[in-house]
Amino acid sequence: MKKIFLISTILLTAAITVYFTFGRKKKNEITYKEVKPVRTDIRITVTSTGTVSPQGRIEMKPPVPGRIDSVSVKEGDKVRKGQILAWMSSTERAALLDSARAVSAEEYKRFQEYYKATPIFAPVSGQIILRNVEPGQTVAASDVLLVISDKLQVVAKVDETDIARVKPGVAAEIILDAYSKDVIKAKVTAIAFEAKTVNNVTTYDVETLPNKQPDFMRSGMTANVTFILSERMGVLALPMAAIQFNKESPFVLVKGAKGKPAQQPIETGESDGGLTEITAGLSDDRVVLIPSIQTKSDDEGSNPFMMKRGGSKRSGGKSAPH
Repeated sequence: MKKIFLISTILLTAAITVYFTFGRKKKNEITYKEVKPVRTDIRITVTSTGTVSPQGRIEMKPPVPGRIDSVSVKEGDKVRKGQILAWMSSTERAALLDSARAVSAEEYKRFQEYYKATPIFAPVSGQIILRNVEPGQTVAASDVLLVISDKLQVVAKVDETDIARVKPGVAAEIILDAYSKDVIKAKVTAIAFEAKTVNNVTTYDVETLPNKQPDFMRSGMTANVTFILSERMGVLALPMAAIQFNKESPFVLVKGAKGKPAQQPIETGESDGGLTEITAGLSDDRVVLIPSIQTKSDDEGSNPFMMKRGGSKRSGGKSAPH
């Protein structure tokens, strides 16, 4: 009896295995989704990240060693070329004034008139981005007192695969991490001739200058830069999934005779990776079909271990009360 039960179990297991391996039939059903072309704007862009930095950074150092008498500017101030930014005394003048002050106020005033302080002029017009000195501070000839920037720019790192499309004069949009709601219009001004490779990624520095520098822009800020390579306004467009190719000729599927899909040749333009411009072969109101293949298992009628679906007829009698 046990032997018969064991043989039956083995046969049943084998039958189930054979069924699930070979018995299940799969059907591929093609369904179609209807879409219409839309009028929209298509922009071809390259995105990158960068850092705000001065376009022209000038470090101002004292002409001679000495002591700072006064500073008339602070960080963020805009200055003009030739403007006096600070006054200083040379080491000799500072020593003489200190000695005269020890004698009397009159003597100190007399020495101030005899030995004039040295002015520090702005060499260019721009903005003070660093003040590194205070009145009374002793400085050496190598110390940086002030830093002037004529303009602030964003230096973005662009991958070598995209650098051929980013050229001087290309329009760009800058969004600073600190001011994410403000879009700053800009243009590419220069591209580095030497690449930089970090972690096997080769990039080129691209300098991007704002058309108008906002007051909140600061050197060292992190920025996201979008380079606008091409912009098509109000064009007819379709999702990329709707476009197929016969060799190299694009076409779409439309409703033909008796509602069956038919090929409609088209001409395409720009594509942003999601939508593709349709330049010819299609009107605004034409319905396009996007095919989709669905795979289904045909289990019904082929599974010997399951009953077919559907109710059986009763031969009489009343149904049981609910």
